[in-house]
Amino acid sequence: MKIILKEDVSGLGYKDDVVTVKDGYGRNYLIPTGKAVIASEWALKVLAENQRQRAHKLAKIKADAEALAAQLQGIKLTIGAKTSATGTIFGSVNNIQIAEALEKLGHNIDRKLIEIKQAVKEVGEYVATVKLHKEVAVEIPFEVVAE
Repeated sequence: MKIILKEDVSGLGYKDDVVTVKDGYGRNYLIPTGKAVIASEWALKVLAENQRQRAHKLAKIKADAEALAAQLQGIKLTIGAKTSATGTIFGSVNNIQIAEALEKLGHNIDRKLIEIKQAVKEVGEYVATVKLHKEVAVEIPFEVVAE
């Protein structure tokens, strides 16, 4: 089934992308929750017209994302966590702590845009990816230290 995404869906696509999904996923989850619409001929024409009208606005959004990416490029975060004697963290470090650390530096980044590929359960150095735009992503190194 072909659908048009009305918002970004992690692991599937970005807003206004036309993607193919299994019928059950589309009809039982994406369409009822308002995340997508069926890609009918009429809906595709409306999408093309909307994209044509928003082209200059999207260029500005991408330029803003690139400017923010340039600001975030040189940042290295240090996050303190309670640890055991062996260096294992009680709990884990996730995107919420990364967002809070960036906010302390003056960058207000939504936690949903931050992605950590591996589980952070020990003291050490890791990398988080901040997806600011579908074409702009920044990798931010961070170090977890014992408090």
